[in-house]
Amino acid sequence: MALNDPNWGRRGDGPPDLDELWNRLRQRLAGLLGARPGRGPGEGRGNRFPGGALILVGLVLLVWVASGFYIVDASERGVVLRFGRYVQTTEPGPRWHLPYPIESAEVVNVSEVRTKEIGYQRDPRNKVARESLMLTDDENIIDLQFAVQYILRDPTEYMFNNDRPDDTVKQAAESAIREIVGKSRMDFVLYEGREQVAASAQVLMQQILDRYKTGISISKVTMQQAQPPEQVQAAFDDAVKAGQDRERQKNEGQAYANEVVPKARGTAARLMQEAEGYRQRVTANAEGEAARFLQITKEYARAPGVTRERLYLEAMQHIYSSTTKIVVDQKSGPNLLFLPLDKIIQMSAGGAAQGDADTGSAPEPQAGAPTTLDPRSRDAFRSREREARP
Repeated sequence: MALNDPNWGRRGDGPPDLDELWNRLRQRLAGLLGARPGRGPGEGRGNRFPGGALILVGLVLLVWVASGFYIVDASERGVVLRFGRYVQTTEPGPRWHLPYPIESAEVVNVSEVRTKEIGYQRDPRNKVARESLMLTDDENIIDLQFAVQYILRDPTEYMFNNDRPDDTVKQAAESAIREIVGKSRMDFVLYEGREQVAASAQVLMQQILDRYKTGISISKVTMQQAQPPEQVQAAFDDAVKAGQDRERQKNEGQAYANEVVPKARGTAARLMQEAEGYRQRVTANAEGEAARFLQITKEYARAPGVTRERLYLEAMQHIYSSTTKIVVDQKSGPNLLFLPLDKIIQMSAGGAAQGDADTGSAPEPQAGAPTTLDPRSRDAFRSREREARP
């Protein structure tokens, strides 16, 4: 009862009479249902209009029937349950089911990308060591953090086949990634094989979830971080630097080998070609000498004297063609002259060089041509001979 009730506080200091309040409430309800209000507590009961109760019942029934309408969006699916048991899956659009408590409908979003984090919570810096530390095939421990993104493929399997399907995704992801890492080496997981590990883990996760009939489809596995544990990070960095130095030195050695080996092969090929040319030249000269010797033998058999004379002259020509020669005239007197042969040879060589320089492109003397003395040396020789005479 409101505080502004005119009967409030009129009957002494106590609260209003409850019977009177109850009678007033009944009269108001009778007025709403179309009955005439009675003058007393028992009056007017036989004068109620039954149509008001039917209208009230109809309104309640209409509201109850209308409660069965629901709308399913394009990204959702509706799952209808009858007394808690699956009946059907409804497509997007306005739908209706038998009202509660006979049937109920649950709308599930099948296009929403859901994410499960393994090894961290919301931020990679918030690590969960129990999930992130894993053992590799070469008995090393790595700190691996990754995220799994998935969508619902079958809402019926998602709702009824597993008690907690989201936790099932997390457990399947952790089991799959531990299996993949346990079969791989540490360097492969940390460096060149990160994408391959993620792809293999995605395939294995999907196989596990399909075996459990979770109705979940794995869309992507993202490797957030893969590194050694913090306790051995410094030692691991030193090992990585040593490995990088090793690779650098190997590359430098390979570059040096690539530079030296072709040169050595070229030099060897050149020497082989020179040796082959020398062999062919010596062989040809030997064959020529042998043929010439056979010809000389035939000529010697025909004319021995002439052949011997000719051979002698050719031998002398070959000997004196490469020898410095000095002609001394001793017929004019019996005196013995001491000639400065070294000075004469130097003067003759200097005069020849000066003559070549003056002429510019003068032809060089052949090896077999006889060497001539400078006229100035002859004049000096004659002057000395005159002074030596008495």
